[in-house]
Amino acid sequence: MNRIPLALIGLLLLASVAFALAEKVSLIEIDGAIGPATATYIARAIEEAARQDAQCLIIQLDTPGGLLDSTKVIVQSLLAARVPTVVYVAPSGASAASAGCFITLAAHLAAMAPATNIGAAHPVQMGGAGQQLDDAMKKKLASFASSYIESIAVKRGRNVEWARSAVQESASISETKALELKVIDLIAVDREDLLRKLDGQKVEGATLRTASAEVVRIPMTLRERVFQMIWRPEVLFVLMLIAIYGIIGELSNPGAIIPGAMGVAALILALYMAAVLPINVAGVALIVVAIILFIAEAFTPTFGLLTLAGIITFFIGSLMLFDRPEPAFRLSLSFIIPATLLTAAFFVFMVSAGLRAQFLPARSGREMMIGRTAPALTVIDSSGGKVFIEGERWNAVSDTPIEKGEPVEIVGAEGLTLKVKPKSKQ
Repeated sequence: MNRIPLALIGLLLLASVAFALAEKVSLIEIDGAIGPATATYIARAIEEAARQDAQCLIIQLDTPGGLLDSTKVIVQSLLAARVPTVVYVAPSGASAASAGCFITLAAHLAAMAPATNIGAAHPVQMGGAGQQLDDAMKKKLASFASSYIESIAVKRGRNVEWARSAVQESASISETKALELKVIDLIAVDREDLLRKLDGQKVEGATLRTASAEVVRIPMTLRERVFQMIWRPEVLFVLMLIAIYGIIGELSNPGAIIPGAMGVAALILALYMAAVLPINVAGVALIVVAIILFIAEAFTPTFGLLTLAGIITFFIGSLMLFDRPEPAFRLSLSFIIPATLLTAAFFVFMVSAGLRAQFLPARSGREMMIGRTAPALTVIDSSGGKVFIEGERWNAVSDTPIEKGEPVEIVGAEGLTLKVKPKSKQ
């Protein structure tokens, strides 16, 4: 009777040992533009795959391009990886364009799914800090990118000539041509096919065993997901709008505090992101001009002409703000048009009213009495006296003595005491 439980325990122990010894393959998926969060994610995934003693790390890639600084970080991580790395351009219809080309070439093994492409790694498309480059700087950047991708191709034993043409001529090729030119190592229909074809491949003296390996995903951390979400042109644009609304709203309605605090916080975040995302300075300048036109409308009777000019200028500036060829670094019209109309409405109906209110003459209280004439109820001198105005008796002082009954002119107010002077006789 006791042998059956002991046998079951033995089988469970053997199963657990077998499970622990089963080969593992780590997997991450990169879909979208390459940015700081992507670089952090890939670097962490490489370290995590090494700790898991994985056969390799598969990076499934589909990207239109990205930022040069982030691309360099990823390439450095791939070249220094302690675990075999495989970049798999998939699914069908995916591309490894611009920055994705550098990343694919830097992996130990490169694979592509059918109906995919790789290339177009021109440095202008890869972007920088958003400055408009002159011809000399473009040549220097192209020369750097060309030599950089050549060094990657040499390191990984790939086609150096084609790598150079991907930068200098923006060459782009399909998966079949890439395999023919030895840009990649294999074509795989899907992930299962990829694991079968990776099995037996030698990477730096080690033979991969992936045919029956368990695929273990390495998910993004919460921090990486948040940064991946916010490092987008739309988020930066929204932060700019919040900064504009908050700061201008506080200036037009002093003392509100919350709009100003939100505006300053949004401005700091926007400036931080602008140091990385490719912003067009001309677009920013046009948006600033639009804001000036909106504010000017509040003080000039142009019957809406300045507002119309502001709307047009803001719209063009928004279009130019992220003037990039990659869709991931552009603002869509469905985003720009509502933002333009909302901004125009904000300035027309809220800011203009607030600014006008600050510069209108007082309509009530002590301020409206200044310049008025009233009779002295008592003798008025520097020590005090009384005047009658607006149906009320007011304390009054005067540097020049005034007799009872004489008319006085109110020249100021201090607390509940009016400052008066004798009314000059015409």
